[in-house]
Amino acid sequence: MKTPAKRSSHTVARILELFSSLRELTSLDAILERILSEARRLSRAEAGTVFLREGGGLAFSFVQNDRLAGSRHVTEMVYQNASLPIDGSSIAGYVAQTGRTVVIDDVRAIPPDAPFRFNTAFDERSGFLTRSTLTLPVINSRGAVVAVMQLINALGSGGRRGRVGPFPPAAADYVALLAQHAAAAIEAGLMTREMVLRMVRMAELRDPSETGPHVQRVGAYSAEIYQALATARGIDAGTLKRTKDRIAVAAMLHDVGKVGVPDGILKKPGPLSSEERRIMRRHTWHGAALFRDPASELDAMAADIAAHHHQRFDGTGYPGWSADPPQGPTPDREDMAPLLGKAIPLAARIVALADVYDALTSRRVYKPAWSDEEARAYIAGASGTHFDPEVVTAFFSLGGMVTAVRERYPDP
Repeated sequence: MKTPAKRSSHTVARILELFSSLRELTSLDAILERILSEARRLSRAEAGTVFLREGGGLAFSFVQNDRLAGSRHVTEMVYQNASLPIDGSSIAGYVAQTGRTVVIDDVRAIPPDAPFRFNTAFDERSGFLTRSTLTLPVINSRGAVVAVMQLINALGSGGRRGRVGPFPPAAADYVALLAQHAAAAIEAGLMTREMVLRMVRMAELRDPSETGPHVQRVGAYSAEIYQALATARGIDAGTLKRTKDRIAVAAMLHDVGKVGVPDGILKKPGPLSSEERRIMRRHTWHGAALFRDPASELDAMAADIAAHHHQRFDGTGYPGWSADPPQGPTPDREDMAPLLGKAIPLAARIVALADVYDALTSRRVYKPAWSDEEARAYIAGASGTHFDPEVVTAFFSLGGMVTAVRERYPDP
């Protein structure tokens, strides 16, 4: 049996290992998921939320809840486009305002003269019952609160089925240590997201349809499709998380190669001629060329997606190269056979569906937005021709997650 001192030493070592593993993650969601999972493990919390400070409020950025796992309420919370004010109208808002940790044994017994209130909205919507909370600020090296982590319902010795009680002081100390070091990882994730969105904004200057909300929806759809597919395949949790992390970011860069297409073609309001279509198709080559010398697995996946997200499962898509994109000036490759079926990289097969679904359900200058039902009917009908049937099945398994993503990243 471990002594308290050995348990403490082991816990601190695990926290330090966590910070090392965070360097392998790219997407902000993956970083938040890892931090929140470890904080919940340390505190034996039934649920938890990470709020990011955005503008003048706190955005719901990652949510976990064992009791409601898989329910629409958690799905909605993960992607909802909502925020809390930074003030005493909620516990999290107060913590963001003051930078102080707040531990509450029973939120129903908060004194009337407390400088904060318990926001009952989620409990009322979901039927969940919050009792104890541990809410901590995540403070960066400049002393600014960049996030708030709220852990909910400390469980007793019975584990998940254990009785809810207060958070013990030791748990609060360990989570505080984790929070002290989490800011750097969160800011790295924010920086990666901002760099990707800057590349997208650069493409948007050329192609008005290539917007931030569009690419964020495609990234989120692709990540969730991959998770559903990988779970069905029985892929191990480590591989699943790392790959989901990469595809969430790489999918956002699927059309960045449009910067190499002339404005007269990108912004043409009417149908393209056959020659214009041929030039437009070269955006896949331009995009892949940006990642020609990959410095990471993320770069390699981004190249695969940029090059092959217009391939079709039946082999009638484009472009035609079957290995690395050619070197030198953009060549005329129309005479080469496209890839077929499983020869198309999996990430590109996933993004092909995510991109088409979002294009169909979005308004464009040349068409109105399709309804969700119309878009799903099209995808079902194109299973086995345009789309990989396995990817279609994974997409249809997402249920309300699709609507939640669409609402999280609305068009202006």
